[in-house]
Formats: sequence, C-alpha cells, structure tokens
Amino acid sequence: MSTIHWVEARPRSARWHSESGLPLPRRVVVADDRMRAAVAHRLACEGTALLWRGDFHNARQLLRAMARRVGRSAPGVPDAPAGAFHAQRRFRAHRARVLGKLLVLLEEDHTLALRRAPDVRRACDEAYGPPSEGPAAVALTELLGAISAREWREKGVHVPALGARIHPHYGVFAPTRGEYVDLVARAPLPFGGAVRTAFDLGTGTGVLAAVLARRGVGQVVATDVSARALECARSTMRRLGLTATVRVTGPCLYPEGRAGLVVCNPPWVPARPASDLDLGVYDAGGGMLRGFLNGLAGRLEPGGEGWLVLSDLAERLGLRAREELMAAVEGAGLRVVGRMDTRPRHPRVRDTGDPLHAVRAGEVTSLWRLAAV
Repeated sequence: MSTIHWVEARPRSARWHSESGLPLPRRVVVADDRMRAAVAHRLACEGTALLWRGDFHNARQLLRAMARRVGRSAPGVPDAPAGAFHAQRRFRAHRARVLGKLLVLLEEDHTLALRRAPDVRRACDEAYGPPSEGPAAVALTELLGAISAREWREKGVHVPALGARIHPHYGVFAPTRGEYVDLVARAPLPFGGAVRTAFDLGTGTGVLAAVLARRGVGQVVATDVSARALECARSTMRRLGLTATVRVTGPCLYPEGRAGLVVCNPPWVPARPASDLDLGVYDAGGGMLRGFLNGLAGRLEPGGEGWLVLSDLAERLGLRAREELMAAVEGAGLRVVGRMDTRPRHPRVRDTGDPLHAVRAGEVTSLWRLAAV
C-alpha cells in the first residue's frame, strides 16, 4: 500500500489514493490559507506536494490560481495534427501532475475535515468504494472530479433518442455526444427490423443497448470489461425498466453465442490511456477495434450485421489511415454494406482557441454496417 509521510507537530502518514494514476508524492509539506499561489506553483513544479489544512474554498481558489500559472495549452504547438495532438497530451499530463500536488486528507469515513468543506462522503463512496481503514490523501483535482461526477450521476444526461435521462457513474464515459447515439437510433435494422438477439460490446452506461431494446430487438446482451461500467449499465436498465430485455454481462468483449446484430462503439483514439479513467477515449493500439472486427464474422447469424460506430478523428490526427481500417475490415472476412455519417455538435467544435480546432471542426462520425463475406 502506498503511503505519504509528512510532519505536522509530529511525523504523520496516510494512504495515497489516485484514480487517475498520479505518482506517489515523495515530499509533502503542510499548507494553509497563508500559502501564496506563486510559492505553491513553484513547489508543485519541483515535485513537492502541499497537504491543505486551511479553508476549503480558499483551496479551490489556490488551485485556480495555480492553473492560471500552468496555462491551458502547450506553448509552440506544432502545425502537423499528429504533433499537435502529442504535444497537447504531454502538456495535459504535466498540468495534471502539477495541479495534482495540492492534496486534501479524507478521514476514514470519507469526511473532509476542513473549514467550509462540503459533505463529500457519498461522492467518495461512489468514486472510491467503501471507506478503508485509516485516512487517505487525495489530490484536490480528483476530489473535485468525484464531486462533479456525483452531480452528473444525480442530474443525468438527457438522451433524445430514448426520451429519458442516463445517469453515468464515476469513471464511465457519459453519452454527452449524442450524434453517435442518434446513428444507432436511425440505422436500418437487419432482417427487416425483426432482430431476435443483439450484442452491445463495450456498453459503458448501457445507452446503446437501451436504444436497441426500445427499437424492438428481442434480447440485447451488453458487455464491458469495466466493473464500474457493468454496474452503471445494470442501473440504467433498472431505471428504464429494461431488465427483462437487456442482459448485462462481463468482464468480456464478446459474450457466448451468435447475434443478428452486433454493435460496437470503441474508443476513437488509438493511443495509450493514462489510467482506467481514460479507457472510454483511448484504445491502445486499436486493440478493442481489432478485437471487434476479428471476432465479428464468427459471431453473426446468417444475414446479420455488425455496426461499427467510429469517428474519423484518429485519421485526421494522422494516428490511423483509412486504408488501415479498410484493410482490417477485409482481413477479418468482412465487407461494408452501408455507412451513415454525422457531424459533431459538441461545444469544442466551436472553440477556436483549441490547438486541435481545425481537426475537430472537420470530424465525421460514421456508423459502418458490416457483414460477413
């Protein structure tokens, strides 16, 4: 078990907990309301962690002041999309490490013993699981993320294709980009719509499985490799009254048996995730994409289809060529029988300050309809 150590009248220690894979701080000093942002930023850049003992709202103000000093984007970003992407990833990792040096201490019941601190126990229980013995030190950035995730889970995300709200759990990719959901809601079902069984691979919140069930598919089997996603998807089916139609199982990619329709919306960027929290965005080496394609022909019923929902963002970034994707489809014994395209509607498309704005503005998300040769 990783442990941090510091001196506060006497030598003290606590468990170190980081969901995003922040490194264990080797040097920790106590900080409070007297700490100036310039000093905090310098210490954090040098690798010293600051254990906050002052007012909670002052800690948030200090964090914002440190963030301004770090900046929002990498200086001197290359013009080439791939270079800009990698430069931004390196900068975001640096930014996370620096801002992650401002720590708070959670008591063994997940209480935050700071002045004007909110009750974070439920948010921490949902993000970190049941409290463990003894206090735990966490980065304030991560705690704020857990609080935000609790609010998202409570409020939910409205999904027009369902006419309902999806309530994402901490660490599960939220369906805030509705264009890919709309593609699955509009694509023509095989067998004239009389699909007896469908698989939803990498179900996440379960949103696509729910859309398929609402479209009249007889039985949907939803899979994921993440325990958090499986729990979230099961909760989604209970909320929507779909437990009799949708079976959530895992951890796995493909379940047993065959299906008339197999849907997969893999992470769109073939790059290594920094932690499990990135698994909804990054697919190291395109492993999930290849697993879906290579297993599809053997899991389809005669006349069935596989739907690959994929953005061309990786192609525009120079991380994967369209020819590579088509070669992978052909090599898996598949053929393309149709394709539907849509443009993104999320706010980042309009953010001209984003170094990757030109790439994002041109992005196209497609639903590839695939069949066995």
